[in-house]
Amino acid sequence: MDLSKRGVVIFDFDGTIADTLPMIVETARVVLREHGVAEEELVRAPELVGPPFPQAFSLVFGLSDEEAREVTRDYRERYARLGPAGWPLIEGMGELVADLDAAGRRLGVASSKRMRFVRQGLSDQGILERFDVVVGKRSDDEMSKAAAIREVVESLGATTEDAVMVGDRRFDVEAAREAGVPCVGVLFGGTADRSELEGAGACAVAEKVDDLRSILLGLRT
Repeated sequence: MDLSKRGVVIFDFDGTIADTLPMIVETARVVLREHGVAEEELVRAPELVGPPFPQAFSLVFGLSDEEAREVTRDYRERYARLGPAGWPLIEGMGELVADLDAAGRRLGVASSKRMRFVRQGLSDQGILERFDVVVGKRSDDEMSKAAAIREVVESLGATTEDAVMVGDRRFDVEAAREAGVPCVGVLFGGTADRSELEGAGACAVAEKVDDLRSILLGLRT
């Protein structure tokens, strides 16, 4: 599959565009401690990157729906105060996005993160204007990741045959498959290993940003 011929590139945000794992984990651990989660359980906090909140807290830590919503509320209050330090770009990602834009690709973001955080993160790093469509969650009961991918494609007047997704977790790969879009898995966000991505059906896996550049632009680095 020659993905360099596809005109629409859709990115996940956490662990794909932005190196958010450290601050998500640190913030979540602080809040979970306050809510009585045992210290030995907090080693699982990196697993929160990928699935949507508040469901992620139930999935990873077994919290009830009510507890997960309370933890998510407190988490977001703390996370919102981080500013740009909470979402630094993956090294080389700004340049890749600029090169894709210059090459005429139409760019989108489909994220399970709240829309306001996604747009703020892209804006703080100076790349918001590179993206034609940004889709994040507007409420915790809103669309699935697959629906977000489809919204990006439809908003651009494109088809799934002209689109490719880029993500760092199996949730991205599975959602892309549901939406009818191939997904390139990435390892440089530090959130998943190759077996997770390939097992979910990733059409390719990029260890480095330069590998992703080769896949999307067909360039040797």
